[in-house]
Amino acid sequence: MSKYTTGEMAKLCGVSVRTVQYYDTRGILTPSELTEGGRRLYSEDDVKRMKIICFLRDVGISIKNIGELLTEDDPVSVISVLLEQQEQLLQKEISEKQAKLDMIGGIRREVKNVENFSVESIGDIAYVMEQKKKMRRLHAILLITALPLNIIQWTAVILWIGAGLWQPFAVYVLTAVPYTIWIIRYYYKRVTYICPQCHESFKPGFKEMLWAKHTPTLRKLTCVSCGYKGFCVETYGKEGGKNG
Repeated sequence: MSKYTTGEMAKLCGVSVRTVQYYDTRGILTPSELTEGGRRLYSEDDVKRMKIICFLRDVGISIKNIGELLTEDDPVSVISVLLEQQEQLLQKEISEKQAKLDMIGGIRREVKNVENFSVESIGDIAYVMEQKKKMRRLHAILLITALPLNIIQWTAVILWIGAGLWQPFAVYVLTAVPYTIWIIRYYYKRVTYICPQCHESFKPGFKEMLWAKHTPTLRKLTCVSCGYKGFCVETYGKEGGKNG
């Protein structure tokens, strides 16, 4: 059976000599033989054990846990449980890092839309992105509640054009007006705006918000804090939410 020196063992397993020596001092990989001159010699089984240790270290299992499980009567079962736990931990880390990557990507995209970019703008953009989930939920509520009204609208139009029945359309109008007023006020109470000049969040007057020129994410308003007039970033929250 072949015997390997510390240097040969390190080369076979792709680690440093110091690593092999460290595992020896920790008692998880002791040499099978010591020569009269004190040289450590490792067997084929030692090489296999070393490769298992390296694999477990590569997937993030601690030296302490490796040492303990290698002394078990049934190490395979313990390793299986440890690997499952490590997999769950790594999946969580991946999810967290992916969320950070998404945040960075979103900030980079939003930066292109900011005219007067500053360090404070990054904070504004980050806050808006944190609130995007709530904004999506708000838009979903608007869409779901509007869907039945849209069905009534088109049904009434078809009946009026096809059968000359105008009464259903009149019912639709009587329903649509109060709904529109309610939904606009519902939306108004749940959004706020961030001024790109002073970076304060504020809530404009209802009429100003209603008639202001806007895009899906911006609305042309007058900041109540600094008087800036221009496009402000729409986000979810009450007045002062960004700073509170």
